[in-house]
Amino acid sequence: MDTLKLITLWLASGTEAAAALVIGLAAVEATARALLLFLPRARAATDLMDDGHDAKEAVRLRLGRWLALALEFELAADVLRTAVAPTWNEIGQLAAIVVLRTALNYFLQREIDQATTRRLSASAPAQPG
Repeated sequence: MDTLKLITLWLASGTEAAAALVIGLAAVEATARALLLFLPRARAATDLMDDGHDAKEAVRLRLGRWLALALEFELAADVLRTAVAPTWNEIGQLAAIVVLRTALNYFLQREIDQATTRRLSASAPAQPG
């Protein structure tokens, strides 16, 4: 049984490391894309590639999508850790973490969906009336 606990803890640590890697790479990518927006030639190319929607919002939403994924990894790591030897205190902490992360993910996804809807409606051709 101790071997199973050790494997589960290693899996939790690996999952947490994966989340940190996703967050780190996403931050680097978002920083690079944001810095490119300061260059006029790159900004014009980005605007064309993004069908004219706000390039800054595109960077922010892309980062948001990666952060939402990383939150799922973090939640998985918390579940693995709690599964090893749960106490009522740990179960309560996990419940609080699940509620907070689920709320964060919900609002982040809602914002991403709203931005996607705005983008699609802005790029749709006008219907003849």
